[in-house]
Amino acid sequence: MGLIKRGEMKTWDPFRELEDMSSRLNRLFGFSPARTGNGGESFAMSEWTPTCDVSETENEYVVKAELPGVDKKDAHVTLEQGVLTIRGERKQEKEEKGKKFHRVECSYGSFMRSFAMPEDADENKIEARYKDGVLEVHVAKSEAAKKKSAAREIQIKA
Repeated sequence: MGLIKRGEMKTWDPFRELEDMSSRLNRLFGFSPARTGNGGESFAMSEWTPTCDVSETENEYVVKAELPGVDKKDAHVTLEQGVLTIRGERKQEKEEKGKKFHRVECSYGSFMRSFAMPEDADENKIEARYKDGVLEVHVAKSEAAKKKSAAREIQIKA
């Protein structure tokens, strides 16, 4: 919060106050805020939310998700009706007799991220790789879309 100078008025925004309070409560209880976006992106709250990068090349879309501590068998990828969904679970270490935890800061539990894929994504050409806690999902662009996007010069007629 900034200081208000003498003679200045500050407008109160109740919605910003609610958003700030919600954010503080989420941090207090260890929840990640739901991410919203266009189309079929996820609005659900998860126990934790992995960070993701989405990139595009001439031939494909790539979604890279950081899933540290998640076993490959506990991660699942689906692509249905143009929505790519990554879900799974990061399991907490079982308590052992004689072992005390002095601090637990890592988040555990289920997660889900969904991304609306562009229309030129080919749902039949998808590949997922998992290495060193990073999941990479490659979705090829359809051949028709690649041909359409190729640059060409248009002759101007007189």
